[in-house]
Amino acid sequence: MTLPSLFVAHGSPMLALEDNGYTRFLENLGRELPTPEAIAVFSAHWDSPDQSVSVDESHGTMHDFYGFPEAMYELRYPAPGSASLTQQIGQLFDAGNLSYQPVLGRGLDHGAWVILQKMYPDANIPVVELSVDSRRSPAEQYAIGAMLKELRQQNVLVIGSGGLVHNLRMISQSGEPDAWAVEFDEWIAKQLESWKVNELFDYDKKAPYARQAVPSYGVEHFTPLFYAMGAADDDRKAKRLFQAYQYGNLSLNCWMFGS
Repeated sequence: MTLPSLFVAHGSPMLALEDNGYTRFLENLGRELPTPEAIAVFSAHWDSPDQSVSVDESHGTMHDFYGFPEAMYELRYPAPGSASLTQQIGQLFDAGNLSYQPVLGRGLDHGAWVILQKMYPDANIPVVELSVDSRRSPAEQYAIGAMLKELRQQNVLVIGSGGLVHNLRMISQSGEPDAWAVEFDEWIAKQLESWKVNELFDYDKKAPYARQAVPSYGVEHFTPLFYAMGAADDDRKAKRLFQAYQYGNLSLNCWMFGS
C-alpha cells in the first residue's frame, strides 16, 4: 500500500485541548487514512543544521511552550519509536549521501505530538521524528524529503508539521481572516496544485506578502512543506484537505501529496 505524504499545520499548542473544525478534521483524517505501520514526522520545532533522527524506544512528551493552562503540561503522548524505521531512514540518507545524527532521549516536541494526539489518540503507532534545517535552500529540503519517498510504499506515513502563515507578531483577535494571509495561502495553493516547484522554491521573492506570512524569524514553520512534498516526488499530486485561520492570520491547513 502506498500512503500519501502530508503537510499538517500545528497552529497553537492549544489545539491539543480545543474542539473545533480543524481538530475534528484531524481526528477524522486519522480514521479515514489507512492505518500506517509507522510515522515519520519532520517538525518545525526541531530546527538543526545537522539532520537529526530520533532513536528512542518510547518517546517522552516535550512541553516546549510557556504561559499555557496547566492542563497543557499534564498531557502525554507516549508513542513508541521504531528501531527498524530509524535504521531504514539512516540507510536512505546514506544512499543520498546525507550525513545525519541519531538523537536519543529528546522526546516528541509539540509540533509532532499535538497533531498526532488528534490523529492517532491511542499513541500506539511507532513514530520517528526528524529535524528540519531552515537554513537550507527549499530545493535541498525537497531533496531530503525525496530520499524517503519509498517509505510511502511500505505503509509509512511521512508528515511535515509546520505552518504556511505563521507570524506570531501579527496575530490578532479578529474573527475574519486577514486578506493578506489568504492571498499568500492561495498563491501557494496555485503552485502546489500545478506542482510548480521552481515557483515555490522562490516563494520568498514571488509570493504576495511572503515577508508577513513567513518572517525571517519564523522560516522553520514553512520549511516542512518542502520535506513533505519531496516525499511524494514520484507521484506529483497535491490536494488541499483543509483551510481555516485562527487569530486573524494563523493558517490551519492540511495538504496531501501523492496518491
